[in-house]
Amino acid sequence: MFNRMKEDIATIFENDPAARSWFEVVFTYSGLHALWAHRVAHWFYKKKRYTFARIISQVSRFMTGIEIHPGAVIGRRFFIDHGMGVVIGETCEIGDDVLLYHGVTLGGTGKEKGKRHPTIGNNVVISAGAKVTGSFTVGDNSRIGTNAVVLGEVPPNSTVVGIPGRVVKRDGVRVGRLEHDKLPDPVVDMFRQMQDQIDGLKAELVDIKSKNGGNNES
Repeated sequence: MFNRMKEDIATIFENDPAARSWFEVVFTYSGLHALWAHRVAHWFYKKKRYTFARIISQVSRFMTGIEIHPGAVIGRRFFIDHGMGVVIGETCEIGDDVLLYHGVTLGGTGKEKGKRHPTIGNNVVISAGAKVTGSFTVGDNSRIGTNAVVLGEVPPNSTVVGIPGRVVKRDGVRVGRLEHDKLPDPVVDMFRQMQDQIDGLKAELVDIKSKNGGNNES
C-alpha cells in the first residue's frame, strides 16, 4: 500500500511542474486525495458494502470536487490535475498512466444496465472539459482535446477534437484537414444548409415568375 502511495506522489511530480515538495503534494492536491479515497471506497464496493462505499465517495466529492463512483476500476500512475468537476462513472475502466484535467466527464448514456461507461486505455490524456460518454474504448496513447465530446470508439494512437469528437491525427499522421483552431460548429453548419435551401427556393420562385410573365405577354 505504501509503495502505491509513493508511486502516486511520484506520478504527480512527473506530470506537474508546479509540484514543489512531498508535503505540498500530500496535503494540497485534491486529485491525489480523491484517488486515495476511491481506493478505500472501491475495496468496500468489492466486498458488496455498497452503501458505505458510496458514503466514502460522496464525502470525497464534497471535499475535493471530484466524483469517482466506487465501482470504477482505475489503474496505476493515475493523475487528475486540478480536478474540480471531474466525474467518473460506475462501470468506467481506466488503464495505467492516464492523465485527466478538470471538468472531464467519463459518463454513461441513458438508463441501460451493465457496462455503460467508457474504457480508457493506457497512457491516455483527456484535456479540460472533455466529455467521453458511452460504452466504448479509447485506445492506448490517445489524446482527447479540450471540450471535445466523444461519443464513439477511438483507435489507439489517435488525437480527437471537436463536437462531436473527430479523429484528426492517427499514428502521428494528420487525418483530413481539420485543425484545432477550425473546429466544426454544427449550429453554423445548420444555418448554412438552411441558407442554401432558401437561396434555391428563391431561384425557383424567380424562374416561375419569369415563365408566368412570358406566358402572359404571349
